Amino acid sequence: MIKYLSLFICIFIFVSCSPSEQELFDAGVENLESGNNAKAVEYFDRSIEKNPENTSAHNAKGVAYYNMEQYDEAIESFNTSITIDSASYKPFYNRGNAYLEKKEYVKALQDYNYASSLDAGVVDIYYNRGVALLAMEEFEDAILDFEVTIQANPQHGQAFFYKGKAELENNQPLEAIESLTQAVQNDRRNGAAFYLLGITQMSALAMKEEGCGNLKTALTLGYTEAKEWIDEFCEEE
Repeated sequence: MIKYLSLFICIFIFVSCSPSEQELFDAGVENLESGNNAKAVEYFDRSIEKNPENTSAHNAKGVAYYNMEQYDEAIESFNTSITIDSASYKPFYNRGNAYLEKKEYVKALQDYNYASSLDAGVVDIYYNRGVALLAMEEFEDAILDFEVTIQANPQHGQAFFYKGKAELENNQPLEAIESLTQAVQNDRRNGAAFYLLGITQMSALAMKEEGCGNLKTALTLGYTEAKEWIDEFCEEE
């Protein structure tokens, strides 16, 4: 009788100490935020075992796979999250990001459009959609999305940079110079922005002194493409 009682107590303790679905999910989020993505997947899987309908766990698992650059696995997790609950913008936005990394721009654009229809106030949707549109050579639409991003965050250096690139492709060099100038003011480490600003100043407005200065800054920041321009046009600077 004592042995049976002892066994019953051990089983009770084991069951009562088993982590809950929420505890497993929280542990996954903690590992996700600390960069332990593989461990995060393990916790999210255990949480999903307890509740296969936990859409947040499927979405977060997809984010962990995305961080590990396992984009197909990420998309599969986002698909499951969407199947369970299609009312949240998050898995659509996240799946769009995975498609963007895979250079499947049309699919990314579709997801960003749907995500924005679910929550039009999420600024990151517009920025990432702008990147996809730029890659698709839809320059005017890309510029509009970057403008929305900048209006919400005037310190967003990359939005100014990509806006400048889109404006150059759209034959708007003056607007591009303005955008790229703001880009380098917001981020003094962006060698690509200094380079693009420099060559645009020199080629569009014959601003040799300013252009050479920006090209030299780009080179010091490791943007080696600037050296050819410097060697050819800035020898006297």
